[in-house]
Amino acid sequence: MNPARSENDKSFGLSAIGQIAVPVEDLDRAVAFYRDALGLRFLFQAPPGLAFFDCAGVRLMLDKVAEEKHRSSIIYFRVSDIREAHATLRNRGVTFQDEPHLIHKDVDYELWMAFFQDEDRNTLAIMSETAT
Repeated sequence: MNPARSENDKSFGLSAIGQIAVPVEDLDRAVAFYRDALGLRFLFQAPPGLAFFDCAGVRLMLDKVAEEKHRSSIIYFRVSDIREAHATLRNRGVTFQDEPHLIHKDVDYELWMAFFQDEDRNTLAIMSETAT
């Protein structure tokens, strides 16, 4: 995204995908498949049942889910300023499930997200990584 352009102006639109979540039943089996069979670069695992891979700059997140849970991939759109993007989208009628919140803090960055749904109840998110 062009950093000189404000995310509040009318030309703002989501485009860069930062992460995709894939629901899986058996996390260990899925990690072995994506890492060993597909050759994706394994990043890390996190509780309660998540594993992350790098796909040329887009993160793939495996999410261990119960069979009865609605199974749908989640698309995470990368934004430079999550608070501005949240406000812009909310002003356009997007209903968020939550406010932007801290998901993960590492030594050199913080990961912030906010979740919403499309008209068919598919979950989507905006995400922003900020240097610490």
